[in-house]
Amino acid sequence: MAHIRFYKSQPKPHITKLAELGMDKEQLEADFKRYYGHRLGRDENCRTLNYAYQALSMAISDRLTERWKRTYNAYKNQDCRKAYYLSMEFLMGRTLSNAMLSLGIHDAVDEAMYDLGLELEELVDNEPDAGLGNGGLGRLAACFLDSCATLGLPVNGYGLRYEYGMFSQDIVNGEQIEKPDHWLRNGNVWEIERLEYRQRIKFGGRTETRTDGNGVLRVSWVDTRDVYAVPFDTPIPGYQNGTVNTLRLWKATATDEFDLQEFNAGDYAESVAEKNTAENITMVLYPNDANENGKALRLRQQYLLASASLQDIIETWVGRHGHDFASFADKHCFQLNDTHPSIAVAELMRLLVDIYGLPWDKAWAITSSTMAYTNHTLLPEALERWSVNLFRQLLPRLLEIIFEINARFLAEVSARWPNDTSRLRRMSLIEEGREQYVRMAYLAIAGSYSVNGVAQLHSELLQKGLFRDFYELWPHKFNNKTNGVTPRRWLAACNPNLAELITKTIGDGWLTDLSQLQHLKRYVDDKAFCGRWREIKQQAKQNLIDFKKQELGFDLNVNALFDVQVKRIHEYKRQLLNVLHVIHLYDRIKRGDTANWTDRCVLIGGKAAPGYFMAKRIIKLINNVSNVINNDPQVGDKLKLIFLPNYRVSAMEKICPGADLSEQISTAGKEASGTGNMKFMMNGALTIGTLDGANIEIREEAGDGNFFLFGLNAQEVEDLHHHYDPKAIIQQDADLQRVMRLLECGHFNPFEFGIFDTLIASIKSPHDPWMTIADFRSFINAQKRVETAYRDQERWTKMSILNCAASGKFSTDRTIREYNNEIWKLTPVIVDNGNV
Repeated sequence: MAHIRFYKSQPKPHITKLAELGMDKEQLEADFKRYYGHRLGRDENCRTLNYAYQALSMAISDRLTERWKRTYNAYKNQDCRKAYYLSMEFLMGRTLSNAMLSLGIHDAVDEAMYDLGLELEELVDNEPDAGLGNGGLGRLAACFLDSCATLGLPVNGYGLRYEYGMFSQDIVNGEQIEKPDHWLRNGNVWEIERLEYRQRIKFGGRTETRTDGNGVLRVSWVDTRDVYAVPFDTPIPGYQNGTVNTLRLWKATATDEFDLQEFNAGDYAESVAEKNTAENITMVLYPNDANENGKALRLRQQYLLASASLQDIIETWVGRHGHDFASFADKHCFQLNDTHPSIAVAELMRLLVDIYGLPWDKAWAITSSTMAYTNHTLLPEALERWSVNLFRQLLPRLLEIIFEINARFLAEVSARWPNDTSRLRRMSLIEEGREQYVRMAYLAIAGSYSVNGVAQLHSELLQKGLFRDFYELWPHKFNNKTNGVTPRRWLAACNPNLAELITKTIGDGWLTDLSQLQHLKRYVDDKAFCGRWREIKQQAKQNLIDFKKQELGFDLNVNALFDVQVKRIHEYKRQLLNVLHVIHLYDRIKRGDTANWTDRCVLIGGKAAPGYFMAKRIIKLINNVSNVINNDPQVGDKLKLIFLPNYRVSAMEKICPGADLSEQISTAGKEASGTGNMKFMMNGALTIGTLDGANIEIREEAGDGNFFLFGLNAQEVEDLHHHYDPKAIIQQDADLQRVMRLLECGHFNPFEFGIFDTLIASIKSPHDPWMTIADFRSFINAQKRVETAYRDQERWTKMSILNCAASGKFSTDRTIREYNNEIWKLTPVIVDNGNV
């Protein structure tokens, strides 16, 4: 790090009210120096980059805070209807670069840091990713919050402040090694702790019933072991519109009490055990639930999120309106991001009935007209079920309420379909068997007025399959909201050169109206424009090479086709199919079949869940195949396979601008939507994919000629299950036979006998639900079409431009407008900028 130059003469900062903070280079520089020298106590001799990052972040955070307060007051003064986005994941990434973009001060900050002898890019890279999510679900939540603020919608997010986020991934001898991701190690300058809004959360105990003075039966939840949920607020700025919404994350802490009897008996350690372990609830993102302790901890997390958030919202309501809940539903909407926060349905009933004394019917009318549920999965095993015994142990009052909801719900089902016991059993919120389970997705559907999928195919499959019974009962509840991504982070911020070219060509309106990208279609025959587009794409590829050069230890060929698949490692996403194609290409090179060859760099990245054996084996296979191919002089630059360790938001910001080909190859009917496919498309990558998730809509927008389609569709996959014969497929395909022989003979694991036997067995199994090789030949043929197109660089550039131009539908601004128009019904609020 360069020395910070404090000797340069600068004007003294004005001591003024917060709303008059300057946005110019001089004021930003002065505020930086004030924080660096006074708040952090550093001088020009300090060589630690983190302090410079903190000082700059504090200066910019001040400017967000003034807008944050004005936004809060605008919402309060207008007493507007608000929505609350409840999610167990918020994969926010880095805040500094997004804050500068949203405030429109990037250039001023860059100049200020230059004057001080600092590189802004180094400060941005110093910020750790806020890894509070597992993948697409959490990143979608972050994009949603960005769009809500940009559209001026009064929407706040609620989540958990995990001390350790998604694990950091190392690769040792080809194997994934998980390391703790202590993202809060150096604190978080962007958040504000709000102790005054902490909430008390109950666990355990038992229930008591009594009759009140009016003869009404009341239930009390007593003898509980409580924790506090302490909120930490993070500002969520809209794009240059003065709106700053709030993300409130809860941290679990101990109450001030401990067991006095145990203390008096001399067992001090035991007496404070609850105090010492309370913070474990929010210590780590998604604990492994392979054992009962893990399951209990995850259920605690979900309840703490729901209870703290709802108590917080109701407390605000009561503070302003007293105990009159007549118009509560008119002012509130709770969007449940997947099944994780669905316990909010039962918790809102508990609060309204037990705490505020509402009759059941009135409480249910409020609950069922304020809850809205988004489903994110087509995999039945991903729908959460909690054992009744675990519920009874941790949340006895909630279990009673769920049983009551279920009894009333089944009465409604029975009235619609009398004597249909099979349907009653299928639809019950309680799954019967040797052990009873609470079906959390069913609870969410029963208690919500809106149920949506996240891509057109996904929503149709939910209605025809997973939730068919519920759709037949309540078709009016079901709707689709195709996902999107924010173009501010995923084009403007991560690919500034391309963004600048687009703005110079069609203006800057696309930043808040992505449909304007369609105007780029007019320039596909403009040679100067196409030439500049190609130059920017090549530079982005070189940036990606430079980003990974030190880690990889060798260069990549910038002129090769950059073929990228980055996402969570899962069998249904079929990274394994991608590797089979790479082995096929390797086999072609070894056999001398290289006529009309297209050099290719295949980049694969993603994390496997710590307990997911097969996903970890796939990572090992990728790395073993990579080791053989990349060290074979006969292969050279013709083919490279790279596994990108520790895939995360900040890495994707480098990867998606440099991708030529986006691999979206999941088994049809298994991917809900996907959002990586949208980020790649927005940055001009072409897609090779199945008719799955949002791929279908991407193809519709881009056109058949700009999308490399392969594979079975969802119905064909379903039909094939009854007679799937992978061995016959292998026997009929000479290329596939050679690929399988290389795998089975140990060519990629000569000193690790049998290590890939389970993967090979899964490929050859007629019960493989992912049908890995059913699409092999179609995939190979589609990849040949890719190679042919890429060799014609003029054609490829036009296809790249057309993909970007067609990506307008996949902005979260469009998605959020649909949520608002059809579900939330919020009125946008214009925040007075205060002439700043």
